[in-house]
Amino acid sequence: MMKAFPSTLLVCLLSGVLGAQFARAQEASSGFDIRATLTAQMAASNELTEAPRDGSPAIAGSRSVLYPTWKISDNWFVTGALQLATRPYYFEFFSTPGYGVKGNVLQSTLNYSRISGNGSVLVRVGEMPTAFGSFMLRYDDMDNALVDLPIGYGYYYSPISILGVAGAQVDATKGRWDGRAQFANSSPANPRGLFAHDQYGNWAGGAGYTIRQGFRVGVSGYRGPFLDRKYRFFFPGEANPSTLPAHALGADVNWAHGHTSVLGEVQTFVMPYAKIPTFRESVGYVELKQVLSPRWFLALRGGYSTTNAGGSERRVETAAGFRVNRLQLLKVGYENDHYSTGDEQNDNVLAIQFVTTLHGAFGRE
Repeated sequence: MMKAFPSTLLVCLLSGVLGAQFARAQEASSGFDIRATLTAQMAASNELTEAPRDGSPAIAGSRSVLYPTWKISDNWFVTGALQLATRPYYFEFFSTPGYGVKGNVLQSTLNYSRISGNGSVLVRVGEMPTAFGSFMLRYDDMDNALVDLPIGYGYYYSPISILGVAGAQVDATKGRWDGRAQFANSSPANPRGLFAHDQYGNWAGGAGYTIRQGFRVGVSGYRGPFLDRKYRFFFPGEANPSTLPAHALGADVNWAHGHTSVLGEVQTFVMPYAKIPTFRESVGYVELKQVLSPRWFLALRGGYSTTNAGGSERRVETAAGFRVNRLQLLKVGYENDHYSTGDEQNDNVLAIQFVTTLHGAFGRE
């Protein structure tokens, strides 16, 4: 059975009211700022009709992300990212049973920043995205030119989860260089809550160099235990999770010129086990975006994943985007996943997203 979309009329009205009412307060020395991204999505896929879901070939869903910011002073501020999404919304859930709504705290941090000369320092403590990779800087549906997540990123049981980890991070820039270092309570492959069992310290970080304006190259990595005793792939008789540190290395590139931009990442992951062979995976993708006019753009993303267990995957995703206005974006996308093993070697998804942003600010001089 099809699920109903949120009311887009109400979204449109709120967008206009909030945008006009609070735009004047954005430059205050202290105050409260709040943004929201609301997405209505409709998707059709062969995965939805296959076991174990065995449902309708098309389904509607929604995702809402609230971004509150409390500016305490010129240097101190608090930020958050609160998500509410239906199941299934993410493509990876199309092959799993069940419906529902789930909320997550993607980010909740106390921050200190200082800018001087041609450099800056930002210190964050709390719940935050992993410092590994580069996609987490644009996981918002308004910033993601396509509909799905890049290969390698996901919700659960992916080498890089979009869920947050708890810890501390330092970001710094100097001239053309930028860097980040993060210590967290769990692995990007298996984020753990603050009150969960089997929390183990993990390091993650990265650095980048801007060759010229619009052209940046970077590297990143992480290391630390990734298993917990209730993890899907923790088998009887396995060693203590704390003795099995995983590690990953990645490289990324970002190039933009005129109306054309190219993004890409390559990553390799090593996840050790005692009872089964060490799991190794290599992933990569390249993403191209071409702006055709102030309202229209086209995007293409091609990716691959190879493992020493379970074969390989090839993914191609395309999308066309239309900016209804400065607050709203319509995307139509198609994705094909091809697997080297299994009974069903091709999954196809046709999806439509309607994305709206809201913004309000309350401040004082």
